[in-house]
Amino acid sequence: MPEFRQDPLTGRRVIMAPERSERPIQVGTGQSLAIGDVDPFAEGRETETTLEVLAYRAAGLAPNGPGWSVRVVSNKYPALQRQGNHTLQQEGIYQSCDAVGVHDVIIECPQSESSLARLSTKQVCEVLKAYRDRLMALKEDRRLEYAVIFKNHGAGAGASLPHSHSQLMALTLIPDAVVGMRARALQHATNLGRPLFDQMVAQELESGERVVLETPDFLVFCPYASRFAYETWILPRHPACHYGEIEPGQLGELGALLRTVLRKLDVALQDPPYNYLLQTAPLQIGDPVQDRWRIEICPRLTGVAGFEWATDCFVNAVLPESAAAILRATDVPGPA
Repeated sequence: MPEFRQDPLTGRRVIMAPERSERPIQVGTGQSLAIGDVDPFAEGRETETTLEVLAYRAAGLAPNGPGWSVRVVSNKYPALQRQGNHTLQQEGIYQSCDAVGVHDVIIECPQSESSLARLSTKQVCEVLKAYRDRLMALKEDRRLEYAVIFKNHGAGAGASLPHSHSQLMALTLIPDAVVGMRARALQHATNLGRPLFDQMVAQELESGERVVLETPDFLVFCPYASRFAYETWILPRHPACHYGEIEPGQLGELGALLRTVLRKLDVALQDPPYNYLLQTAPLQIGDPVQDRWRIEICPRLTGVAGFEWATDCFVNAVLPESAAAILRATDVPGPA
């Protein structure tokens, strides 16, 4: 059974999940799978995964079989498990509890494709819809306090299988980092009389030097204090706490935008490994002053080294202003 452990010095929580050492490691270059390669996420190999918890397929087709466009299954090697006791146990200065929660895999397409950027706009929109539907379903489980969706693209970003997929983890606690960010956003509004995210959007639009793209509902920019070279955020321009509450009409706008941003990074940086994170308000609470959902795309052009581990302070060799200028100038084909 996985468990949470908390370091008494830093307060940092770690999930101890030795079962994940058994997961297969198949990624090499991050390129698309060749025909004939083993791909357990491909259409026709549904029996090689756990049973699906969500899938989009034509009416009348049987579940857990071919004919789907996006498929969500429980992770076969989960870091979290639904059953267990998440009450804290004390052992001297140490605390632990069962790592209760949900660990899903979102299989983003039926064909053997490694890159979300190479899917059609319609397919990307369906992936984003699956994120929304799954978050709304998990919100009904009152034990669950926080959920994050993330994607590891390429071996350098921690992917273990090349087929395009992302993951969702839902926890019975709110991570300390999220608690801290919400507190700082609240303090900012208290001190300055204006929500932090509103001021961030206004300042980035006024300056323009870190803006990559903008649409009526979303702003794409390289953050002022980017942790990684070419780090890029997609942020709603107006208050929006929970991604699960995104309006259907906004999904098309966001899908086209995400695909364009990923294609720009693909072209400008030659298919870099990257992580992206869908950060959203805690499942059971939400405050427009403290919370605004966003997608944070973090290319992994260099590794995290000793200084970063020792200080939790990142070193970035590319100014976000320079990164934004390069991405703005990178031409990619229009929506497909």
